[in-house]
Amino acid sequence: MADLVTIEVRDHVADVRLNRPEKMNAINHDMWVAIGESGESLIENREIRAVVLSGNGRGFCAGLDMASFQGMADESGDSPGQRGELASRDDRPENFFQRAALVWKRIPVPVIGAIHGVAYGAGAQIALGADIRIAAPDMRFSILEIKWGLIPDVGITQTLRNVVSLDVAKELTFTGRILDGAAARELGLVTHVSEDPLAEALELAAEIASKSPDAIRSGKRLLEEAWYADERSGLELEARLQRKLIGSPNQIESIKANFEKRAPDFQLPE
Repeated sequence: MADLVTIEVRDHVADVRLNRPEKMNAINHDMWVAIGESGESLIENREIRAVVLSGNGRGFCAGLDMASFQGMADESGDSPGQRGELASRDDRPENFFQRAALVWKRIPVPVIGAIHGVAYGAGAQIALGADIRIAAPDMRFSILEIKWGLIPDVGITQTLRNVVSLDVAKELTFTGRILDGAAARELGLVTHVSEDPLAEALELAAEIASKSPDAIRSGKRLLEEAWYADERSGLELEARLQRKLIGSPNQIESIKANFEKRAPDFQLPE
């Protein structure tokens, strides 16, 4: 099961790849588990400063495996309703499926999605869990659940609202329209369009990883927690995080490295 998602850490960047290429990384039960567990394994990793999330083979993720849909139609097999996994677990609001998208938001460092080929249905929603998305021009992106008589339910209420307006979200949900890279960029679904999204994502991750790990983590926390908070909560969080950074070893090292025109030598974040 571990081979369904691979992780390689180099120079403080975690290169995470969905790895079911023969099925265009379509998601079955084991793949749901592997994606969630892979993301969870990075949450406490203090060595990493950025994550790149991509898919091996011809596409990022084709969405739910066709066998799962057949199971629903037959009212047997791999039906999520029968497994009871649509309910949230433990003390977290997300359920088993939603974790595959929201786990990337839980990781305390930036996650960059590199999207090529297809990102359909659950695949599109997993991509939306990334902080930044870089897409190939011929990428095909769709919130496709309407085709199968379903609603998008892989954390979309917590991700899509961050990138498009409500009317656009409704149109995409109601139609299942397929977008290429340029159309997705125009709507704000992706941040950049690139002929080689993985290479550009790794380059951006390396740039981020050259910065103070404390500031990287505080920056993500600030924007995740305060973007929809009330004014007082947002301003207080800004001040609280900044107080912790000022005068800290990695902040001082940032200053010294800039003045001395050298690469910084950061400590692990607290």
